[in-house]
Amino acid sequence: MADRELRIAAGIVAGGVTLGVAEVVSVLVSPDSTPLQAVGAWIVDHTPDGFREWVIGLVGTNDKLLLFVSMGVVAFVLAGIAGVVERERRPFGSVLFAVFGLLSMLAALGRPNAAWTWALPALLGMIAGILLLRGLIEKITRLDAGAGEDMSVERRQVMRGLLVAGGAALVGGVAGRLIGLRSRDVSAERADVRLPTPSEPEPSVEPGADLRIPGLTPYLTSNSDFYRIDTALTVPQVSKDDWSLRIHGMVDREIRLTYADLAAKTPIERLVTLACVSNPVGGDLISNARWLGYPLKELIEAAGPHPDADMVLSRSVDGFTAGSPLAVLTDGRDAMLAVGMNGEPLPTAHGYPARLVVPGLYGYVSATKWVSELEITRFDRAEAFWTRRGWSAYGPIKTECRIDVPRNHITTPPGKITIAGVAWAQHRGIKGVEIRVDQGDWQPARLAVAPSIDTWVQWSYDWDATASGLHTIWARATDGTGATQTDKQQDVVPDGATGYPSLTVRIG
Repeated sequence: MADRELRIAAGIVAGGVTLGVAEVVSVLVSPDSTPLQAVGAWIVDHTPDGFREWVIGLVGTNDKLLLFVSMGVVAFVLAGIAGVVERERRPFGSVLFAVFGLLSMLAALGRPNAAWTWALPALLGMIAGILLLRGLIEKITRLDAGAGEDMSVERRQVMRGLLVAGGAALVGGVAGRLIGLRSRDVSAERADVRLPTPSEPEPSVEPGADLRIPGLTPYLTSNSDFYRIDTALTVPQVSKDDWSLRIHGMVDREIRLTYADLAAKTPIERLVTLACVSNPVGGDLISNARWLGYPLKELIEAAGPHPDADMVLSRSVDGFTAGSPLAVLTDGRDAMLAVGMNGEPLPTAHGYPARLVVPGLYGYVSATKWVSELEITRFDRAEAFWTRRGWSAYGPIKTECRIDVPRNHITTPPGKITIAGVAWAQHRGIKGVEIRVDQGDWQPARLAVAPSIDTWVQWSYDWDATASGLHTIWARATDGTGATQTDKQQDVVPDGATGYPSLTVRIG
């Protein structure tokens, strides 16, 4: 193998050792302190909104996996370059490693709740990587000066050594990551949690609420199918024994509630549909579940919020913040500190042990997972994570609908075709849904039973498709106040997408 290729391999192996050592050290510090985790979180915080929404639209909830893979590829490409430019007397590659290590340390120390020890994984990984890189390059440099069969044999030995070191770095890094995650895993604890009994019987889903039309999304979304959009690169693992909720700020008395304290309170159980502001027209970033929790109105009023306060800034253990209108959380709607989802403790990916659920607000201003603080404040004094990035401060959910069946671009013979979907206007309810084929008149669809104004409702319409050719199907919803969704096309930024959902089918 050419010496240049040996240098590239040496850089990649040294880069692998850097990341591997960092992962192992993070077991003793925090899983969030590793270079990939810290740099990835920094990238999430500083990615332009337009690019972020484009990526989500392209890969959906696989955006975090794509980010990790991309960072890994970039890291090893840079490590290979470092191996090429490293010289015995001019350590350009070592400087590149040092720059990466410094940036990683700064990213780690800039994370919420970070301690000085969060710099150690990147620091020690950087030192190990530089030492290995220097040693390997010196060895390769000596090989460059030699010749003959002995040098050829030694090159093969060096290559075998690089492969062994690379494998060891990979195994060490993976083992460090797995040990770190396992040491904080709360899945066994969650499995043993027994949910409290709500004050009223479980909200029933009447048979007429689910039309059970093939291809139509079910009325209730299973926990495994519930959409997940958040800023956490890895799911926080929070033990209920360590969790607490601090209510403070513009209040008469600060309150701190533990999970055990909640046992003395009476929970409620409600059906609520949650929606992401990043959901495009006709998109699937919306789901419906049965939630068990404690009324936020009671928790907040126990702290005595000041009359001039108008905002609740909720904080997650991972540093995410959401700003909710205080009036919305205390106006009597079923806004809650949720601990259960569809009859189970919250899944860790959806906020175990506790999260916020607020009917009528997009998740970015209300649905804080792994919530640890509620700061009572004012909108003119504080900004939340997304509002600092130009999104609307209030985020009320718009009246929208979606067409689930038939599938877009299908070809089907003439005859009766069932058009069906879901519509939502949380905390206002849906009064009606209308369908239009091509430029025809709007026709009323049949609504399923709506168990709650805080959830979506299914609808269907039977179309006698007799004319051959390509046809466009449109839908629009009207909410409980009589307001019909707008046909104005608007992107998700800054407060949610608008427009009529549509699809095309070919008859014949």
